[in-house]
Amino acid sequence: MLAQWFAAKADHPDALLFFRMGDFYELFFEDAEKGAPALDIALTTRGEHDGRPIPMCGVPAHSHEAYLARLIRRGFRVAIVEQTMDPAEAKKRGLRGPLPRAVVRLVTPGTVTEETLLEGARPNWIAASTGTALAWLDISTGAFGVRPAGGAALAAALAAREPAELLLPEDRLADPVFAEWRARAVVLPAARFRPEAGRRVLEAAYGVATLDAFGPFSEPELAAAGALLDYVRATQAGRLPRLEPLAREAEAATMAIDAATRRSLELDRTGPDTLLGAVDRTVTAAGARMLAARIAAPSTIAATIAARLDAAGFFLAEPGLRDAVRARLKGAPDIARALARIALGRGAPRDLAAIRDGLAAARAAQGVLAAATLPRPPLIASAEAALDPAPALAERLERALVDRPPARAGDPGAIAAGFDAALDAARALRDDSRRVVAAMEAEARTATGVPNLKIRHTAQLGYFIEVPEAAGLRLRDAPPDTLPGFTHRQTMAGTMRFVTDALAALDRRIVEAGAEAEAREAAILADLTDAVRAEEGAIAAAAEALAILDVAAATAVLAEAEAWTRPEIEESAAFAIEDGRHPVVEAAVRREGGAYVANGVDLSPGGRLWLVTGPNMAGKSTFLRQAAILAILAQAGLFVPARRARIGIVDRLFSRVGASDDLARGRSTFMVEMVETASILNQATARSLVILDEIGRGTATWDGLALAWAVLEALHDRLRCRALFATHFHELTALGPRLPELRLAHLRVKEWKGEVVFLHAVAEGAADRSYGLHVAKLAGMPREVIARAATVLTALEERARGLAPLAEEMPLFARTAVARAEAPDELRRILAEIDPDALSPRDALDLVARLKSLL
Repeated sequence: MLAQWFAAKADHPDALLFFRMGDFYELFFEDAEKGAPALDIALTTRGEHDGRPIPMCGVPAHSHEAYLARLIRRGFRVAIVEQTMDPAEAKKRGLRGPLPRAVVRLVTPGTVTEETLLEGARPNWIAASTGTALAWLDISTGAFGVRPAGGAALAAALAAREPAELLLPEDRLADPVFAEWRARAVVLPAARFRPEAGRRVLEAAYGVATLDAFGPFSEPELAAAGALLDYVRATQAGRLPRLEPLAREAEAATMAIDAATRRSLELDRTGPDTLLGAVDRTVTAAGARMLAARIAAPSTIAATIAARLDAAGFFLAEPGLRDAVRARLKGAPDIARALARIALGRGAPRDLAAIRDGLAAARAAQGVLAAATLPRPPLIASAEAALDPAPALAERLERALVDRPPARAGDPGAIAAGFDAALDAARALRDDSRRVVAAMEAEARTATGVPNLKIRHTAQLGYFIEVPEAAGLRLRDAPPDTLPGFTHRQTMAGTMRFVTDALAALDRRIVEAGAEAEAREAAILADLTDAVRAEEGAIAAAAEALAILDVAAATAVLAEAEAWTRPEIEESAAFAIEDGRHPVVEAAVRREGGAYVANGVDLSPGGRLWLVTGPNMAGKSTFLRQAAILAILAQAGLFVPARRARIGIVDRLFSRVGASDDLARGRSTFMVEMVETASILNQATARSLVILDEIGRGTATWDGLALAWAVLEALHDRLRCRALFATHFHELTALGPRLPELRLAHLRVKEWKGEVVFLHAVAEGAADRSYGLHVAKLAGMPREVIARAATVLTALEERARGLAPLAEEMPLFARTAVARAEAPDELRRILAEIDPDALSPRDALDLVARLKSLL
């Protein structure tokens, strides 16, 4: 047995071995020493190896998934080692010693399929990158995609998927773009990322001679997708999951949102105080995943966005129909993930029941949609058409399965009575043993004259007769012809045990009937599984259709309940919001009994850059984030919390709001701010949306002001993007008259009896002061500190009044202005030395040539 363990460990040195022994999975040696504390179980020893006790710990096989989940969530990889030969087969072959064992599956964070290891509302991506392309796969649903991506685009694409595992060639691990993902990285030899090998892997996986029908793929895309499939197949002991057709995502098909912006906006982390938590009204796990995917990667294709909005609008206009559809969908099983487990050979009877119940929900939803009075938009029409796949299979599953089949494969009782006559007969014999035994017991009492005779059963003896010792002695000594077939087997304390030919025959029939019932049920389940696999494409289409309906109906429910409006999506540079609200903050304010103050913003051409001033706690950061979140919601295909929203497609979204550091990489808060701001200035385009808050606050005042000044000018003159720029540097407001596209805005504040009231309303113009001392007072700063700060502030303001206005000291486009100033000064000097009346025609020509050379 230890030889088998060492052989498996040599093949998987970086994984913990779950080594099956009877009813337990055991961990040995260093695996046990790592696993025991992670699983909170006792570490023991067993036997010796090289003169030392062998550390070990174990978990019950019937409940191993819960322990497996703990290990996977802690970042471990686990290799499952099982017996690869049935004991009966080994006995038939005359094999001795431990049964053969091998790794049947490698469980990693990106390749799990069990319900207990997955979040129902989130995809579980595993990805692979060559550095210039990215491929991603969710083996729990079969979703499979690839796209060209390098540099910033690659960082944004990774942030959108947030893969549980990232496969990288060994020569790419040090690339800065993968810095945030190194803890999840699986490093593979560079030879595993060969384009031709990738093409062959993909063609074999889809059973085609060429990939032309799937579209054109670049060599890096083929390399990434092929390496990903090859790795997944290795973890599944040679099997591949069910795969959707490989979809190639265009580089600009989704809004690019980097990891820092996602953290800043709190888009899709779990919990109520996130964007996803605030807008999710779905009733199915598949719908929740689809909504999460749309928010993680909003579309930049106007037709796609319009189709999603049309689908939501259909349900908004048909509230009764919508509620009826949602009632049919509520509680529907996760068909896609059940189908994936079946395709991988890990399906249980309960997964077949999930297919059955999911198809029933789909048919019910289709029946409701048939009563629609309004024309169906394209997304609804295509979904409706996919809702009744394989009706014969659905009917067969309905008849074959009990209401709640067992959760584990191999457990009996999955097939309903009346479905199969042979199974029913075998079950009758197996299950009627009690009645048969009772009759035989009555007959034996009469034949022996022993009224307290009992027929009992043990695994060693099978069925036997047990009588008191005195009666047993009489039966043992009776002539053979008086009790034919009676044989004495055991004498116990006060009792004696006998077996008979009839009991032995009964035992054989019952054991055989149980085995026959078990084999027959397994055969039926195998037939049903094969039938599901034959229809997996249509079933998967139905699963996606249910998710589409769920998201569309949920969008309509949210829009109706919260009075959200359909955004107007354009290809222009418009960005005009009337009475917009931040959905997460509004929900929090409502919970506290308050009312959210709506604000508008217009970043359309002519005023595409806003400089926002105002005190802390007045709502600047919320106002900034609100604009970004409305753009995300709109391009995800959702209605938005505003009276009106007119939004030109945003290709990239950048947010630098809030303070954070990166201690692990030795970066201060200011350094992180500068890195993120540099990323924005290097990547934003004229179609981007940028929100910046308090740039330059982490360094000396004049340094910070200079940086903020230069960044503001770059946004206006070079990037020419739509942007909101919040600041406490009031000197920047002097740029208002000098930058044509710059608009000044502030958060209103009201002073009342020495106190400050934050109105959270946006108004035109600059704020007159920062009210920092008032905020400090609200924070509980000691009174004497506030008083001293007021004195110092007065002195500093008096000194500042004697300084020239900063805007006059820092001319716009300073470098250009200096360069232009040098030439006119030289010209003036030369011209000043010339006497025009004394110039000859030849001198005049020479002068023109000289002046020309100065240019």
